[in-house]
Amino acid sequence: MQLIDTHTHLYLPEFDSDRDEMVERAVSSSVVKLLMPNIDTGSVDKMNAAADRYKGICYPMTGLHPTSVKDDYNQQLDILLNPNLLTKYIAVGEIGIDLYWDKTHLSEQKEALRRQLEFAINSNLPVVIHSRDSFTEVISVIDEFKGEKLDGVFHAFSGSIADAKKVISMGFRLGIGGPLTFKNSGLDKIVIEAGIENIILETDSPYLTPVPFRGKRNESSYIRIINKRLSEIFGMDEEETAGITFANSCKLFNIT
Repeated sequence: MQLIDTHTHLYLPEFDSDRDEMVERAVSSSVVKLLMPNIDTGSVDKMNAAADRYKGICYPMTGLHPTSVKDDYNQQLDILLNPNLLTKYIAVGEIGIDLYWDKTHLSEQKEALRRQLEFAINSNLPVVIHSRDSFTEVISVIDEFKGEKLDGVFHAFSGSIADAKKVISMGFRLGIGGPLTFKNSGLDKIVIEAGIENIILETDSPYLTPVPFRGKRNESSYIRIINKRLSEIFGMDEEETAGITFANSCKLFNIT
């Protein structure tokens, strides 16, 4: 069995004391690839250092997280969207709109998203979309690029069945993580309607820890817990759901 954690921030300080051990635990748990979305210009060097340290296991992305979009977002994007560094990155992410924490920079978040989507299209890279409390706004911006070659994943998907169908119709996959194990998340119904062929697995570690470790730091080895729950929902063997989601992830991010 092989699994991929398609969304981990393992370069953050929460892992400074045991990062090597955490990566070892992941690989020992058959989580053989760890994909790292960027946050902003302050995180990119640490992310790239992790990619260099764990070559063949950790893969970096480039992008500006919506909560880091402030008045200087264009200057940050000038650094992050450097075409000379394209060979380093497998995707543009984590990008999108976040209206949970702060609505002050909504117009800037939209403009930053537009610029990053355009970069992804021109670079033939998938995108990792963050849409917390902003699904309608994100879809509206993506719709502006209708007809362009654009694909990716809606990270930490938490919308309705109708939202899921909309995402899939646009050529995107659903990023499913720890909340799948939560008792009342409703994600069990979402994934059944979406179909396993449209799902990839993620932790968002150190956040969104699955049961039974909810409330503690998340880590990539817990993908096995999420895959086990997915297999129960679909009535399939764990090896089978792992194989399908692994293939989905490799195809989306063009990794082998």
